[in-house]
Amino acid sequence: YKNGYALPRRPTVGIGQSPLMSEQLIEQKISDLTFERPDVTYDSFDDSQFEAFVPAYVALDKKVLRFYAYFEENVLYSPDEEYRIRPVVINYFLEDDTMCISEPAVENSGMPHGKRIKRQHLPKNEQGAHYRWTDLNLGIDLEVYGVKYHITHCDDFTKEFMESEGINLNDPVSMPVDPYTEHRRKPLLSHTTPSDFDRLHQFLTMDRKVLRFFALWDDSHYGETRPVTITYFLVDDTVEIREADAPNGRIPFPVLMRRQRLPKKLKESQAFPTCVLEVSKEEVDEYYSPKDFHVGQTITLLGRHFQLCDCDGFTKEYYAKNHPDIDMKPIERTEKLPERKKEIPPYNGFGSLEDTLQNCLSLIPKQPKKNLLQLLENDHKVLRYSARLDSQFSEDEGRRFVLSYFLANDMISIYEKPTRNSGVIGGKFLEKTRIPKPGSTVDHPEFYSPADLAIGSTVEVFNHRFVLTDADQYVLTYLESISSQIPSQTLASVRQKLGVRTTNNEQNGKSQSADYKNILTFLFKISFFLSILCNILIF
Repeated sequence: YKNGYALPRRPTVGIGQSPLMSEQLIEQKISDLTFERPDVTYDSFDDSQFEAFVPAYVALDKKVLRFYAYFEENVLYSPDEEYRIRPVVINYFLEDDTMCISEPAVENSGMPHGKRIKRQHLPKNEQGAHYRWTDLNLGIDLEVYGVKYHITHCDDFTKEFMESEGINLNDPVSMPVDPYTEHRRKPLLSHTTPSDFDRLHQFLTMDRKVLRFFALWDDSHYGETRPVTITYFLVDDTVEIREADAPNGRIPFPVLMRRQRLPKKLKESQAFPTCVLEVSKEEVDEYYSPKDFHVGQTITLLGRHFQLCDCDGFTKEYYAKNHPDIDMKPIERTEKLPERKKEIPPYNGFGSLEDTLQNCLSLIPKQPKKNLLQLLENDHKVLRYSARLDSQFSEDEGRRFVLSYFLANDMISIYEKPTRNSGVIGGKFLEKTRIPKPGSTVDHPEFYSPADLAIGSTVEVFNHRFVLTDADQYVLTYLESISSQIPSQTLASVRQKLGVRTTNNEQNGKSQSADYKNILTFLFKISFFLSILCNILIF
């Protein structure tokens, strides 16, 4: 067996022996075996008498020798370093005598690390020999592909394996120190005077610890009091103020004062004014601290007055432990917010009344709500009226208009009929819009409805006066269907105007129907005589 593999072996011929002698020896061994009496046993077969054969690739599977080494790398054109010491790890796999070399990662080194040489048979010399585990030892140089790796030490398994195989390991060598890495570890020279207060200790101990106060802001500009929350961050002594989230209809921006350090006492002001509004650190003599916040008292922050009413549980525990002399007893909020009624400004004439009202209710105006039931019932239903322009100018006497009232959304559009040689281009005079009555306000708007559109009445449309002169037949039909909601005067005016036209139309229709009847009778007689004549000619 060689390396765990069974190989055939032939009997060798000794010096001075002939092949016949070797054959005689083989026959003698066979004859000896035939005369031997085997020990016959009738018991169970005992496996312990024979050792199980384990191949080398199974016995040495996942067994790796690990050596620690380093190599020097020259650095050119650098004033800070001449060479680098780069540590590596050499792994030798006993299963197939392969090796790999990897470099451990170094944080913030700026160089790529990892596997330098992948797992393979490393060449030992030019004759094609490869490195074996017998060639490795501590304190030697291992030259691979032109790079010399100096082995310093190994792990415990490698040490035990080498000693079990009869190889004496050299003494381990210490890893040299990289001069540039040691230079980076030295602290930089600092010429600033160290402060008495340790900011690092404050960050480590006070991180995510917050003092929270509930206060009332006396807003003298609007003459009211608003509830706010004052947050004091112990990690950096900054303060943030937010308005209480309440459905009061205000602007949805709760941050009243962003997180910042608030100056308490400024140094003496200079004679000349400053060019910036922000206060620098050099101009501040003292900042606000937790000892300046007392529940039940009023504190002034950047010109605003806040009355501290209460605080949360952690704040009370903090003051009881660090400032026991400060009383943190809460006070009741006796003053209520004044109820102010919203005052809607008067209509300025721009846009519709609904849009103006939405601009007054919120910063981001919403679309006015629509009556969906009315929109579905009266879709494509239009009342059309003829109108003339009531103007003081003589040029506007011959102008004729068609006023359309849309029942789906109560909008009105006006179209001007083109007239030849009038000097005025006809076409669309007014887009679809809701027309308010004279004297309407934004909070109580009144718009024109079919009840206001009587024949002979005047409709004022944005400082233009239109007199209704006529209407179509559908107007009378629709008004009679809702006669209970229409004033009698409006319905009577439409009936009076459309009644005369209906009578004339009926008389004209009767005369035309009589003429049509006579013509049809004459044609029937002619066709009858022609049919008789044709039958006679056929017979």
